[in-house]
Amino acid sequence: MKISAEGLDFRAINEAIRAAGQDVTLTGCIGQRFIAAGMSDLSLTIEGVPGNALGAYLNGASIAVMGNAQDAVGDTMNDGCIVVHGNIGDAAGYAMRGGSIYVKGSAGYRAGIHMKAYQDKVPVMVIGGCAGSFLGEYQAGGVIVVLGFDGGRIVSNFPCTGMHGGKMILRSDCRDVVFPDQVSARAASPEDLTEIREYAAEYCRLFGGDLSEVMDSPFTVITPDSSNPYQRLYVAN
Repeated sequence: MKISAEGLDFRAINEAIRAAGQDVTLTGCIGQRFIAAGMSDLSLTIEGVPGNALGAYLNGASIAVMGNAQDAVGDTMNDGCIVVHGNIGDAAGYAMRGGSIYVKGSAGYRAGIHMKAYQDKVPVMVIGGCAGSFLGEYQAGGVIVVLGFDGGRIVSNFPCTGMHGGKMILRSDCRDVVFPDQVSARAASPEDLTEIREYAAEYCRLFGGDLSEVMDSPFTVITPDSSNPYQRLYVAN
């Protein structure tokens, strides 16, 4: 079913999506915020550019954006999948605690900030291009993968600041990346590469690409140092 977003605010758009009772294609989206917030059990395709907080508190729905998306994609999402066939703005996956976000292009600042995991919920964010400063700031769980297909510096300044849980994977030897003292950065092990291959295969399935080419690169895995002070602040000993 097609729904036109022209002239509608986010409340009217979300009411129409819920009332549809079937898969929806939203056309003419021009920056409306909070689209599909808290939704579950539906499939939504968006043509145009959704505004901030797309899929906030998402609880199982599947969202595909056929172009770019603005800030705070997947804010505090609990489950489901968001696929963006372009670039995303700042603070994608803020406090994300489940589900997955796949981005064909690049991400702005503070992607994955406060990402966390609980029990069997392990959120995953895969960025095909590059990421801006403060990637994974205060990350407490989950997995962030950056594949670096844009050809620039894979991540900008201050990645992993305050990181105290989870894992970051960068498709690079990271010789030009400065990490804070409270994390450990190492070359991916064979076990890591098996995990990475799963994320890369899904990226190629969604956006196209040669999996063997993706994997034919050094990968760096970054995890928090168990003795770092941030872990003592956030985790009960």
